[in-house]
Order: sequence, then C-alpha cells, then structure tokens
Amino acid sequence: MNVLFEAQNITKQFANHKALDEVSISVPGQSIFGLLGPNGAGKTTLIRIINQITAPDNGRLFFCGEKLQSRHIEKIGYLPEERGLYKKMKVGEQALYLARLKGLSKADALKKLREWFEKFEIQAWWNKKVEELSKGMQQKVQFIVTIIHEPELLIFDEPFSGFDPINVNLLKDEILRIKENGGTIIFSTHNMASVEELCDHIALIDKSKKILEGRVKDIKKEYKSNTYEINYTNRQKDLIEILSNNFKIIEQAKDEDTLSAKIRIMNGKNQNDLLRELLPYVSIHSFNEILPTMNDIFISKVRENE
Repeated sequence: MNVLFEAQNITKQFANHKALDEVSISVPGQSIFGLLGPNGAGKTTLIRIINQITAPDNGRLFFCGEKLQSRHIEKIGYLPEERGLYKKMKVGEQALYLARLKGLSKADALKKLREWFEKFEIQAWWNKKVEELSKGMQQKVQFIVTIIHEPELLIFDEPFSGFDPINVNLLKDEILRIKENGGTIIFSTHNMASVEELCDHIALIDKSKKILEGRVKDIKKEYKSNTYEINYTNRQKDLIEILSNNFKIIEQAKDEDTLSAKIRIMNGKNQNDLLRELLPYVSIHSFNEILPTMNDIFISKVRENE
C-alpha cells in the first residue's frame, strides 16, 4: 500500500485535557480516508496538527515518506468546518488573492478561477462582496480556493455542512473526480451516509484514542451479524414452524402479495442450510445478506468504549 500520509503515536495535551492519546493513522495515496468520531473526540486537533497549526507533544508525522516539514504545507489543502472569508472583499478579488497565496501566477489563477466559477455557476458573483452571498455560495468559493492549487493531500472538515442536496451531490462528484485524478483526501464528517458513499478507509477516534481503523469494506464484513433478508411468496406454513432453532427470525413484513423476513443464522450453520429449510415451503424471490451500516458500527464501537 502506497502511504501518502502517516501519523505515528500522536499525543497532545491541553491543560487538564488529553486531546490525543497515542493516535496513529495511515492514509493511502489516491484514496478518501474518513476521520470519524463524536464531538470532542480529537479529530480537529489531529487535523490542526497535520496542517502544522499546532504541534504534537509526542509522536511523528510523515508526508510521502519524509518527516512532515513546513515546506509540505503548499502540498496540502485544508477546508475547515468554520469557514473564514473576508466579508467586505469582493468575491473574485478575494479568490484571486487566496489563489496567489497558494503559489499560482496571476494568469493561471484567473484562468482556473473562471473555469471553477462557471462550473459552480457562481460567475455572476465575481464582483459582489462576500457578505452578499448565501452561506452555500460562500462555501462554494472556499471549496474552490482550497483545491485550486491541486494539492497532493486535501483535508475536508464537514464539507457538506449548510449545502442543499443538489450542491452536496455537486461537491461529492468533484471529490470523487479529485481522487480519480490522483488526489488523496482526509474527510471528517458526522454523516455516515457520506462515509458509505465516498470513503475507502476510515479511522474512528473516541475519547482521544483510535478505536477502529481499516478499509470500509473489510470493517463491514468484520462486523456483519450473519443476517439475511428474504422476499418470498407461496407460504405454506409460518416461518416459525418451518425453521429450526438454528435460525432466528428478526423481523417479518408483508407488502401486497410479497412477504419478507430478516433471519439470523446461528450455531455454525450457513445460508445453504437456511435455504434447504425454506425451499420446500416458500418461493424465494430474493435472498440478500444484510451488512451493518457505518452508522451501526460507529454507534456500536463508541458505546463499547464508554
């Protein structure tokens, strides 16, 4: 695995509060890495350390295999949860100023900004003051100036906050495009549906400690409960009469002519055993394993850590 960024045993103490306690993460290149956790878990502190806004008390950080240094900042783009544009400046003037700070020439900055403003349909706002824009429009501008210099690592902290569903999908498409073009993203959010949709890997931090890390697909498989959903018709008997004690009916429902049930397989049995017990009595239309959602796993792990 090609690791773009790595944090090893990061510890950070603020007065009587330990924000991070020996936290380590490895962010693969060209991936979307979800940094998850409840409020106050330590996520923002870790993000600030990666951006060299503050320093760790202990631990090491690496960027592209090198010890993280100030020169790496130009290769990192950061969109904080608390947005910060100058309200009295004109939108285009401010975007150009921030793009130049990222190292772009005036000509390149203007060209790229015009393209992005057109893509996000905000070109009419170029000469307006920031305070005249809606919150969503302001966030579009900040998103643009965060990615304008095409950094190797992008850090988005709650990037969809305040957006309507149409603009959320617009940003999601751009985030996926950045990944496809070789970019790497650390994505911090409380929206587990977005994690399911976007993230390849995640780390879950709670009470200053990392309590889970891995590929989303692998984690969902690890926490599955061996539960299946069936849709069927032609019931000759109730399921409770059909099934042995090796199978537990979790839920049953009826939708017009079709019946459905969620069944947990136990005692070392498998899906073939379940089908063998069902097929003499019902006609099965669909049979699917139920994998836990990231929201289920998040809640379960945090409760375990209480």
